[in-house]
Amino acid sequence: MTRLDPQTTPYGTQDPVHPTQDPMRDGARGAVPGGPPAGDFDPWSYREDAGITGADLVGYKVEATDGGIGKVDSASYEVNSSYLVVDTGPWIFGNKVMLPAGVVNHVDHDDQKVYVNKDKAHIKAAPEFDPDRHHDPAYREKLGGHYGDSYGSPGTTALPPQIM
Repeated sequence: MTRLDPQTTPYGTQDPVHPTQDPMRDGARGAVPGGPPAGDFDPWSYREDAGITGADLVGYKVEATDGGIGKVDSASYEVNSSYLVVDTGPWIFGNKVMLPAGVVNHVDHDDQKVYVNKDKAHIKAAPEFDPDRHHDPAYREKLGGHYGDSYGSPGTTALPPQIM
């Protein structure tokens, strides 16, 4: 079976065997399969096409663009306030990280995996998860800004990820 775009998997994530050489595909409008969402980035809302609706993601494995980072410890599905808390196990010395819902690229319910469109280094560099402040607007703004900065400023069209 031939895929329409041999450089992406059926779920739109980059194919490691055939990595794309052109990070500015589709006119840099953010429509690269598996890339950031087109239009404004909303860190606290799941993408409509991510496959989240009605699912409980607790216990699912989480895959960054460059490998696994842990399992979903808790998940929020609140409107405009959704996120995942991921237990990273030994990867970050047993810490947890909070991922805004907007970084979820897609969910594979058969394999119980959540795919995010950030690499491990970006996730590791995020503000430290603080279970006492995760609803604090200042903390959420800082965290959302960390992930949103790579998509461009609010009100701009998102840029595709740079592929090395």
